[in-house]
Amino acid sequence: MSSDKQVALVTGGNRGIGYELVKQFALNSFKVILTSRDPEIGHEAAQKLKELNLDVSSMVMDVGDRKSIRQAAITVNDRYGRLDVLVNNAGVYLDENEKLLTMDPSILDRTMATNFFGAYHVIHSFIPLMEKQGYGRIINVSSGYGTMREMADQGVGAYKLSKLSLNGLTQLVSAEVKGDIKINAVCPGWVSTDMGGPSAPRTPKQAAESILWLATIGPEGPNGGFFRDGKRIDW
Repeated sequence: MSSDKQVALVTGGNRGIGYELVKQFALNSFKVILTSRDPEIGHEAAQKLKELNLDVSSMVMDVGDRKSIRQAAITVNDRYGRLDVLVNNAGVYLDENEKLLTMDPSILDRTMATNFFGAYHVIHSFIPLMEKQGYGRIINVSSGYGTMREMADQGVGAYKLSKLSLNGLTQLVSAEVKGDIKINAVCPGWVSTDMGGPSAPRTPKQAAESILWLATIGPEGPNGGFFRDGKRIDW
């Protein structure tokens, strides 16, 4: 079942930047799919937005589970027949100032599973929907912590490595996509969310704006870039 409205999917859409993004996409006339690991929490978040007369539906997708991702892709294809925008927003931040060599290695495993492999498998499963119509916009929510220069300082190693890998993935995929399909990475800055904490200076709405921009760029827009507030930044 296809519709004239563009369809956007946001992973980890039940809170923080993800939730704000779902809201902003819907306010900008998108049909939005809010995905989260927990069916009840996802449903509740979507209901809140539906009450504002926004075109939002929830779907279960655990980005750490390939089977769950494949099933979600099948459901989106059956239900909408298209996907125009994909935002890889789901992420974890598990290490504070621990050193890479002395932390429990499972912290790195879990971080990479969500922040890197999760995004990879989501792109892998959903990109055929974009290729089918020769159009798509993929935005990977990354971090300034994922820049190469950040690797010179110790601390937050698992998170940094996961975002460095996500940045590499963004560039590699951008070199492979054909047609009017674009993939870019965004550093949302330090945002006041459950993950960012209450003292962060930026609102989720500010973070959502630059992602919305990349989701709506025309065919002449950037591909394979890294952006903060609409400005290109170094890898």
